[in-house]
Amino acid sequence: MSFLSGLISSFKKEEGQGLAEYALILALIAIVAIIALIFLGNQVSQILSNVGNSV
Repeated sequence: MSFLSGLISSFKKEEGQGLAEYALILALIAIVAIIALIFLGNQVSQILSNVGNSV
């Protein structure tokens, strides 16, 4: 019984670790996207305004 419960708890720890890694990757992607919008926001807005005026 103790071997089985140890195996189950080991599996749960690995699953939690994978979930934490995915959360960190998503957080990193969100931070990069926010920084890109801060630096490129005005240029993108200007391009979209030009496209809207052309239509």
